[in-house]
Amino acid sequence: MGARGPQKGKNMRRFGAVRQYRSGRWTASYIDPAGQRRRADETFETKTDAEVWLSQVEADITRKNWRDPDAGAVNFEEYATKWVAERGVAALTNELYVRLLRLHILPTLGGWDLDEITPPRIREWRAERLGTTGASTTVAKSYRLLKSILETAVDDELIRRNPCRIKGAGKETSASGQVATVEQVDALAEAIGIRWRLMVYLAAYGPVRPEEQAELRRKDADVDSVTIAVRKAAPELTTGERAEGPTKSEAGKRIVVLPEFLRADLRRHLDWYAEKGPNGLLFVGEKGAPFRRSSFGRKWRKARIKVGMPDSFRFYDLRHTGHTLSTRSGATLKDTMVRAGQSTEKAALIYQHSDHERQKEVAGGLDQMVRAARAKARDQQKGEAGGAQVVRDT
Repeated sequence: MGARGPQKGKNMRRFGAVRQYRSGRWTASYIDPAGQRRRADETFETKTDAEVWLSQVEADITRKNWRDPDAGAVNFEEYATKWVAERGVAALTNELYVRLLRLHILPTLGGWDLDEITPPRIREWRAERLGTTGASTTVAKSYRLLKSILETAVDDELIRRNPCRIKGAGKETSASGQVATVEQVDALAEAIGIRWRLMVYLAAYGPVRPEEQAELRRKDADVDSVTIAVRKAAPELTTGERAEGPTKSEAGKRIVVLPEFLRADLRRHLDWYAEKGPNGLLFVGEKGAPFRRSSFGRKWRKARIKVGMPDSFRFYDLRHTGHTLSTRSGATLKDTMVRAGQSTEKAALIYQHSDHERQKEVAGGLDQMVRAARAKARDQQKGEAGGAQVVRDT
C-alpha cells in the first residue's frame, strides 16, 4: 500500500496540523501568510519530527524569515539573462558578462532552477572549469559574476542564502604589468610611425587608456598648457563597433598635464594628423577613419618586434610604465591615481585629492627624468662611437 494512502489519524495543533498515513509515516501542513495551505514536501518517521518541522516554520513566519518554498523555482538562465540586461553597465562590461555566461556558466548551470544551485554544485562547476580551461583568471571572473547574480536572487527573496561560499574563488592572480625604459618607449614611438607616436607617449606619460585616446577630440588638446582633457571613452567591441560613452569611472574624467618635452609632439600631431574642426578626433587613420583597435594592433606588433620587446609586452603595459615612472619622479600614490583616472570605493575613502598644481609638479618631474635618461643614452652612444673610431685609427 502506498505511503500516501488514506489517513489513519489527524492531530490539530495551535499552528498547523499533523497526520499519520496508514504506512505509519507522518505529514504536516500549515496556512502560509498569504492564506494558502502548504504541505511539507517530505514525510516524517515520527509525530515529533513532524511537529518540530512545523515549529521551525512557525518561528520563520513569526520572525518574518519565511520564504515561499516555490519562490526559487525560477530557471537560472532566464534570471541571469534578465539580470545582465537590467544592469545598465558599460558596453565592454556587458559584452564580458554575456561572454562569461555563454561560455562558462550557462552550459553547466543554465538548466537548473535557482533553488537547485547548491554549494556542492558550485564547487563541482568551478573545479570543472579550472580543469578544462586552465584559465584561472577567467574562472575567477565567472565566479564573481555568478556570485553577484545569486546575491541579487537573495535580495529578491527567491533563495534564502547565496550558495557561492568558496573563499578566494573570485580573486584574480594575474602577473604584474611590465615596465619599459625611457629608451624603449622612445624606440617604440619611433618604430610605430609618426602618425601614431603620440599615442605611445600618451599611454606612457599620461597615462591615458587606449579607449580614452580613441575618443579624444581636437578641442581636448591644449598646446599652450601641454594638457589633455579626458572626457569620454570609445572602447571597441569584438564586433568592431565603437561604443562611445563615459569613462571607466568618474575619476576617469580628468585633465592630464603632460611633460614639457611632449609640447612639440602635441603641436605637430594637431597640425598634421588630427581630424579637422574643434570636435574632430585626435587620432584617425591614413584614410581618415577613427582609430581601430584591430588595425592599430598590427602596427603595434610590428613596432614591438622591431624594437625587440617580448611578445608579452602589451600596449597597455605602457600605462603601467607611466605609473612606475611617475612614482620614481616623486609622485605619491594619490598623485598617480588622479593622473591615471583610477577610482575604487576603498580608495575614495582613503586617498585625498591631488590638485592641478600638484599634477604640474608630477609632469615636471617626469619631464626631468625623461630628459636626463635621453641625455645619458646620447652620451653612451657618443662614447661607443668614439671608442669605435679609436679602434679604427689604431
